[in-house]
Amino acid sequence: MDHILDGIESPDDLKALTREELHRLADEVRRRVLEVVARRGGHLGAPLGVVELSVVLHYLYHSPRDRIVWDVGHQCYPHKILTGRNGWMEDLRQEGGPSGFCRIVESPHDAFGAGHASTSIAAAYGMAVARDLAGDDFKVVAVTGDGAMTAGLAYEALNNSGDSETDLLVILNDNQMSIAPNLGAMHNYLTKVTTNPLYNRLRDEIWDLTGRIPRVADDVRAFAHKLEEGVKGLVAPGMLFEELGFRYFGPIDGHDVDELLDTLEKVEDLKGPRLLHIRTVKGKGYPFAEADQWKYHGVGAINLESGKVEGPPSRPKWTKVFSNALVEIGRQNADVCAITAAMPDGAGVQAFLEAFPERGFDVGIAEQHGVCFAAGLAREGKIPVCAIYSTFLQRAYDQVVHDVAIQDLPVVFVLDRAGLVGNDGPTHMGAYDVGYLSVIPNMIVAAPMDEHELQDLLYTAVEQREHPFALRYPRDTIAEGVDLGRRDFSFLPVGKWETVREGSDVCILAVGTMVKPSLDAAGELAGRDLEAHVINCRYLKPMDEDLLFALAERFDKILTVEESAVWSGFGANVARLLGERGLRPEMKFLGIPDVVVDHASRKRQLERCGLTPDSIRDAALALAGAPAQR
Repeated sequence: MDHILDGIESPDDLKALTREELHRLADEVRRRVLEVVARRGGHLGAPLGVVELSVVLHYLYHSPRDRIVWDVGHQCYPHKILTGRNGWMEDLRQEGGPSGFCRIVESPHDAFGAGHASTSIAAAYGMAVARDLAGDDFKVVAVTGDGAMTAGLAYEALNNSGDSETDLLVILNDNQMSIAPNLGAMHNYLTKVTTNPLYNRLRDEIWDLTGRIPRVADDVRAFAHKLEEGVKGLVAPGMLFEELGFRYFGPIDGHDVDELLDTLEKVEDLKGPRLLHIRTVKGKGYPFAEADQWKYHGVGAINLESGKVEGPPSRPKWTKVFSNALVEIGRQNADVCAITAAMPDGAGVQAFLEAFPERGFDVGIAEQHGVCFAAGLAREGKIPVCAIYSTFLQRAYDQVVHDVAIQDLPVVFVLDRAGLVGNDGPTHMGAYDVGYLSVIPNMIVAAPMDEHELQDLLYTAVEQREHPFALRYPRDTIAEGVDLGRRDFSFLPVGKWETVREGSDVCILAVGTMVKPSLDAAGELAGRDLEAHVINCRYLKPMDEDLLFALAERFDKILTVEESAVWSGFGANVARLLGERGLRPEMKFLGIPDVVVDHASRKRQLERCGLTPDSIRDAALALAGAPAQR
């Protein structure tokens, strides 16, 4: 039998398919998602859950004229397969291949780029308003869910767009990882209804009346109870959206192509803000992913038959070092609490949650709340450790400034995936935290040169208890011989640097992950009769000003190296301090350039940004006026 998918070059090709063929196409797309992710790794559970929805949307709508906005972006693999990128998906998340998220520079069918959650409704509403202002008539659909409904931004957008007459369709993909965390608000709304005196008086009178019916009282009451529970089931999800101004439809089966088609065709004939609630299974069609939705949310290359990761076991990551140290420090200090924003495994907090459940908190995709919550804990004498990816802390910047730093509360921010993140691409890049944190008064910013120093800096952050403290570390595997069970930690004086290699010709100020490649470069420079003096600048703020000024008086050539945005980064701050002191050595600055760094392996990204030992060596040679290595 021919594969229908082979004939799909664009969404227009779906228009001629029968319903039976749409069913077959959905099966083929699901298989294709599995093949691609098994080979290249990536998000698995989310795209498997929206296969049928993707097929139906591209059958009914006319992309790219009609705008389909995918929340988070990791649901988008079926969408990409159906929009002319099926063959290209062989290189998913690889250098030169398609991104794992929607990107407007990749395809006109990607109506809006996203890698962070909860943006779809706001962006889609903006598009719909712009359409109306231009007198156009294209359709706008926002597909949200899969965790996106735990963030306040989604409700802000619903509140704003629902108070309008703008034609906008929101599809809520309820895969039990989006609605469940929000049941508190819905439950409270339902409680208002069911505790209303009129409601309860009528309920009691009906109950008494049915009790007077001979012989059938029990059956009637059982039916009434089922009816009441059914009404609650309809009211709980729907009433909230109706009150926000949306016409609510559903819930319906998100894996039933016919029901999706019939419902969407009817909903599209209506005007104004509408919300269709569909229920799906994350990982649908792949038993391993259905059984363990967290594990198979995102995976490396896997064997489809066994569900296991292909290839030899990889070394533990820096996250594991942090995780173990956090548990041990939490065991030693009962004031330590841990907070994560829906990333307990990825951010290294899961072990702490299991060891100290009363002191561990997963706040959902709600970084703003998480940081303000941490500020409250700190105000009452606790030591909150907020473990949040560098890129996601951007979402809570006002809370970092307003609620933590201005009040000088000792909240510890541990930023995983700081710097270059590899195949996840620009939306997950941790390039900006040095710049956006260093400008904040009272904030301490640190970066360990190795895993041992990560443990000590975490201990220092917890023990200092005077100021907010941000600790950044990379997405990388650890070196051989790291003691993951270490229990004795050292306090590293705040603002003090360390000389890790003596030299006399050029000074290299290296930050965090750049210390080792700088030492490697120094070794090569020695072979060229150039002796490099290397400093481990573990504290980016406050800096070791006494040592810095002494170095600037000793060396007339200084090279700064950092795995962060070079614009307004560590090197820029060094130059400012020296300039204010009237010290002006010749300087070069290495870091992540002022560009969007596309997805590729972390190794390739480091090469492209000039952050390898060879690049550092050549920069030092250029600074010294010597020819680069050939």
